[in-house]
Amino acid sequence: MNDVTAQFVDDRQRRRLERRFGSQVTEWLAELPAIVEKLAAEWGLTIEGPAPHGRTSVVLYVRHTDDGEGVLKISPDSGLAVSEAGLLRMWESSHRVPDVWGVDAERGAVLMERIEGDTISAKGVVPPMETIGGLIAQLHAVQVSPAERMELRPLSARVQFVFEMWGREREEGPAADLVPAAMMHRGAAKARDLAIGEVDVVPLHGDLHPGNVIDGGARGLVVLDPRACLGDSAVDAVEWAVWKADSISEVERRVGVLSSVMGVDGERMMEWVRAFAPCFAVSKANRGQADSFEFDLMMSLCGVSV
Repeated sequence: MNDVTAQFVDDRQRRRLERRFGSQVTEWLAELPAIVEKLAAEWGLTIEGPAPHGRTSVVLYVRHTDDGEGVLKISPDSGLAVSEAGLLRMWESSHRVPDVWGVDAERGAVLMERIEGDTISAKGVVPPMETIGGLIAQLHAVQVSPAERMELRPLSARVQFVFEMWGREREEGPAADLVPAAMMHRGAAKARDLAIGEVDVVPLHGDLHPGNVIDGGARGLVVLDPRACLGDSAVDAVEWAVWKADSISEVERRVGVLSSVMGVDGERMMEWVRAFAPCFAVSKANRGQADSFEFDLMMSLCGVSV
């Protein structure tokens, strides 16, 4: 990686991109400085420097001639970038997503409003479940045209992707010795069964965890990085039910509040939590947290006595 590319992407982000897209991303990274230069010239941008990255894109802080402070996201997968922009525009009326200022489908680039503030994950404080339930309900209440709904893939496809991803993570990390493969298979089967239901079907964010929600101060909570699909509304609440929870009773309490605010069945939401618990257990184990109460809680949700 040359010095110019290193201005935008550090070694950690390069490894994340390679893990997601394969070794072919090396060529894309070599072209990245030229892509950024062209986008800056065409969109009237001043590049200020790298922003926190995700698994699928390089993110830069920019200043736009007309709109002020913004964020430029560029992905090796142009389809992901175009899809994200379309989803953000779909939820624009909720005022809970950043405004999209521009899309370059050929280069896989999206220019959007910059939301100042920390993610809920970075703040490390669990918000009231009433607040989170209200946020999710606002997203789900947005009126979506039949044509937009038809463009959304089914929840079953998202479920398959998630379990395949965490299955690979399990096989390649410490979780292989701690989270039984049979547990992953049972979770995946349960999630597939739940995903084919036809109750409370709405456009879902699909990846609504504390790292994808910013506390924007007066702007309120703002949601980032949708991986939208069409399916059971209860799914978007799952990670909030378990994040930093210390007991099954606390998870059940959160599910009760979330389901009440969102107007969905609490027992079904709890089934979703149990279905995804093996994935959360793999995440904890691979981060060296197998001795934590959080790992024990995930295993308990999977039906293992600890």
